[in-house]
Amino acid sequence: MIGDLIATLSEEWAMRAIVASCMVGIMCGTIGSFIVLRNMSLIGDALSHAILPGIVVSFIIVGYSTLGFFVGSVIAGLATAIAITWIQQNVKTKNDAAVGIVFTAMFSLGVIGISHLSTSSGSGVHLDLKDFLFGNILGISNMDIVLTFVVMLYTLICVYLFYRFLFITTFQPVIAQTMGISVKYIHYFLMLLLSFAVVAALRTVGVILVVAMLITPAATALLLSHRLKWVIGISAFIGFLSAILGMLGAILLDTTPGPFMTLMATLIYVLVVIFAPERGLVAKAILKIQQHQKIAEEDIIKQIFKSKGQTTKTLLQNRLSLSTRVVSKSVNKLVNDKMIVTGNGGLLSLSFPGKKKAEELIRAHRLWETYQVNHMGIDQAMIHDEAEKLEHHLTEELLDELDLKMGYPTLDPHGSPIPKKLLKPESSLANLKLNEIAEIASQQVSDKIESELWELGLLPHAQFKILLKDRRNIKIQQNKKSISIPQNLAQYINTEKIKN
Repeated sequence: MIGDLIATLSEEWAMRAIVASCMVGIMCGTIGSFIVLRNMSLIGDALSHAILPGIVVSFIIVGYSTLGFFVGSVIAGLATAIAITWIQQNVKTKNDAAVGIVFTAMFSLGVIGISHLSTSSGSGVHLDLKDFLFGNILGISNMDIVLTFVVMLYTLICVYLFYRFLFITTFQPVIAQTMGISVKYIHYFLMLLLSFAVVAALRTVGVILVVAMLITPAATALLLSHRLKWVIGISAFIGFLSAILGMLGAILLDTTPGPFMTLMATLIYVLVVIFAPERGLVAKAILKIQQHQKIAEEDIIKQIFKSKGQTTKTLLQNRLSLSTRVVSKSVNKLVNDKMIVTGNGGLLSLSFPGKKKAEELIRAHRLWETYQVNHMGIDQAMIHDEAEKLEHHLTEELLDELDLKMGYPTLDPHGSPIPKKLLKPESSLANLKLNEIAEIASQQVSDKIESELWELGLLPHAQFKILLKDRRNIKIQQNKKSISIPQNLAQYINTEKIKN
C-alpha cells in the first residue's frame, strides 16, 4: 500500500494536486481567521455559492478559461457582497436573512446557467456542475497552480500589510472610525480577499466544501490561542495539514479528495475540542475535578479553624459529609503544603498559612452575607447557603470593593466579627536581601503576627541576619540560632533595617 502511495505521489497530476491543495489550505486558513472573528461565516458560504453566475457569464464571453473563470467569479462575489451589505443597511431585513436571500438567488442563477449550457443542443460544450460544487482536484492544470500561487501570495501580503487595519476593525470598529479608518472599505477589501480565496479553492474542494476550509481551521485555532497573530498562523497550518492529510487519505482510499480534506479538518477540530490545553473537554474536566478538590481543602481548613485544633480526619468526614478518600487525600496535600500540622492522636491544627487562608474564607463568607442583607435586601435566614458556595470563588479585588462600598463593616448580620484583611508592610522580612541585617519592628500588622513571632522566639527589636532564601522559606540567624520562617509568614513581618 505504501509503495502504491509513493508511486501515485510521483505522478505529475498528484504533485500538482498536493501543491494546489496546500496553497488553498494556507490561504483559506488565513482569511478564515477574520471571517470567523467577524461572525461572517455565513457570508463566506454565500460568496462560495454566488460565484456560479460569474462562471457562466465568463464562459459565454471567453470560453473555457481559468483566468476568465477567476475574473468572472471575483466580480460575482463582489457583487454579492455589495448586495448583501446594501440590503442589511437599507432594508428592514435581518442580516442573516439578507445573506440567505442574495446567495440562494445567485446560486440558483448559476445552476440554471450551467444546466442550460450543458444541455443546449449543438453547443458542443459541457460544464459539469459537480466539478464546481465539489471540486476536481485531479484535473488541475499548470495555469491553475500559477493562479492559485499568485492569489495566495497576494492574500498573505495584504494581510501582512493591512494587519493593523484588519485587527482594529475586527475588534474595535467604533474606535477605528474615530481614528479615520473606513470600516466599510476594510469590509469590502476583506470581501475581495474572500472572493479570491473562494475562487482559488474552486478546483480543489469546490464551492460547497470551501466553506469548511474557511471556517473549520480558524475555529480550531481559536480554541488553541487568544492572540490573533497566533490564530492566523495556527489556522493556516491546520489548513495546510488538512490538505496534505486529505489528499493522502483520498489516494489511499480511492475517494474524492475535496470531501476528504474537509473531513480531515473536521477531525483535527474534534481532537482539539477534546484535548485543547485550556478550552478542551479534557482540560475542563480536569479543571472541574481540581475545583472540587480545592473546595474540599478549603472546607477542611475552615473546619479545623473553627474547631481550634480539636478535630481529626474522622470528625472532618462526619461534619463535612465527605468521603474517607477525599478527606485523606485533601489532608495529606495540605500537610505537604504546610497548611495544616498533625499532632498527637491525629489531631489537626493550622499553620500560619492555614490560619491566613481560613480567615480569608471567613472574611469572604461574612462580607458577602453582609452585602446580601444590606444592599440586596435578602432575609438573614436565606443568606448562609449562598455565601457557603461563593466564598470559594470571590476574588480579593471584589472583596476589597465590597468592603469599601459597605464602609468596612466589623460585624456580619449574625453579629459575628468580620476578619480584617492582612496588609503587607512595606519593609517586610521577605523583601530583605541575603546577608542583610535588620530587627523585628515593634509594630506588626496584627496580633496574630506578633503571636507567630513570639512562638518563633522573635521579640520586638530582636536583631537577625538573612542567611538563606528560597521559594518556601527564609532562614535567619538570631543570637547564633538559625530560624526558618515560611515565606507566607515572612511577607507580613514588619522589620526595621539597622543603621550603620
